[in-house]
Amino acid sequence: MDSIWLEYAWALLILIGLEGLLSADNALVLAVIAKHLPEDQKKKAINYGIIMAFVFRFGALFAISFIANVWQIQAIGAAYLLYLGLKHIIKAKFGKENENIREDIKQDSAGKKFWPTVGKIALADLAFAIDSILAAVALALGLPDSPLDDFGGMDGGKFIVVVLGGVAGLVLIKFAATWFVKLLAERPALETTAYAIVAWVGVKLAVITLAHEDIGVLDHHFPHGTVWTIIFYSVLVLIALAGWFAPANKNRAQTDV
Repeated sequence: MDSIWLEYAWALLILIGLEGLLSADNALVLAVIAKHLPEDQKKKAINYGIIMAFVFRFGALFAISFIANVWQIQAIGAAYLLYLGLKHIIKAKFGKENENIREDIKQDSAGKKFWPTVGKIALADLAFAIDSILAAVALALGLPDSPLDDFGGMDGGKFIVVVLGGVAGLVLIKFAATWFVKLLAERPALETTAYAIVAWVGVKLAVITLAHEDIGVLDHHFPHGTVWTIIFYSVLVLIALAGWFAPANKNRAQTDV
């Protein structure tokens, strides 16, 4: 019996690390979406975003069986993250003309866009909650059954692991969001990087959707297998490194000097 709990403890440590990565993505998106708002509204929007992240993730915990079994929910989350990420990447790549005019319009109307911004944050939080819970459930399902009764549609011990991992992720979002706001001011190229990460997480949810038993385009075990896990996190790290060392960041650093 002791060996089972040791296995659960090890899985929880892995899950906390995984949730840390997913929470960093979520926090970075909060910072980027709220970036255009005035300073006082920016802080308020991010605080609302953190509260909604708590609500959505805990709500998702009690709808685990629904989220894991209904592919339409996964598809909607994937579609929204892909739309959000690709829309801003395409604008950044091909929308340089009249940039100053668009920036002036954005600044003039920034104060009028508080609630639409909060709405965008809410949708992003919901999509990331789906991704977070699916990742946690995939890890927990590999554990042996515990002596605890079932809860939330799964083994009680596995449910506790998912809950504790989710709580750790939420704590990390709280601390990371404020830091990312400051980092974006120093490294502007990270804004495009953030949306590239959003799109890539959307691809991950799309892969999970295509591997759903009712779809069957991909093998059901592929999204949680070693090959896809290595591919996903390798690309994630490459995107982050590309953003960190982007020329725009170097130019900003030289200007500051």
